[in-house]
Amino acid sequence: MKLIKKYSLFILASLVIIVLYFVNKEIGLKAVETVRVSSKEMIFILPPVFILLGLLDVWVPRDTMVKYMGKGSGVTGALLAFLIGSAAAGPLYVVFPIAAAFMRKDVKFSNILILIGAWSTTKIPMILFELGSLGTKFGLTRLALNIPVILIITLVINKAMNKDEVAEIYSNAKDLDI
Repeated sequence: MKLIKKYSLFILASLVIIVLYFVNKEIGLKAVETVRVSSKEMIFILPPVFILLGLLDVWVPRDTMVKYMGKGSGVTGALLAFLIGSAAAGPLYVVFPIAAAFMRKDVKFSNILILIGAWSTTKIPMILFELGSLGTKFGLTRLALNIPVILIITLVINKAMNKDEVAEIYSNAKDLDI
C-alpha cells in the first residue's frame, strides 16, 4: 500500500495516457513519445548530476558552505547563489536535487531561492543566445528585469513562510536519499 501511495502520481499519469490512447490514438502515441524522450533525457542528465552532488558532499565541507552561503553570508552568499545558478547547465529539474544538497549543507533558504530563480531565468548560455538572436536590447532588458524579480520573489517567499515551514523543508531535504 505504501508503494502504491508513493507512486500514485506515476500510476495516475500512466492511466491517463492509456485512456487517452483509446480515446484518441494519435494524441496517445504523441504522449507516449513525449514520455519516452523526456525519460531518455533524464537518464542521460541525472546520473552525472548525482555524481557531482556526491562529490560536493565529500569535497566541500559543511563549514565552508555555511561560511560562504549560510545564515551569516549576507550579500556574498546571495551573489554566489546567483552566479552558480547563472553558470548552470541543464534543465530546471536538475536544480532541485542540488538545492536539497545545499540544504543538507545548511545553505540559507533565501540563497536556495536565489539559486533556483537564477537557474530558471538567467543562465549564461541562454542570455548569450538571446543577445545573438533576439538582440542586445531585448537580452539586456530581460536580464535587467529578471534580477530584481528574483530578489522580490525571494523576499516574498521568505516573508510568507514561517520558520517551522522552512525547517520542515530542510528536514525533508535531509531525509532524501540522493
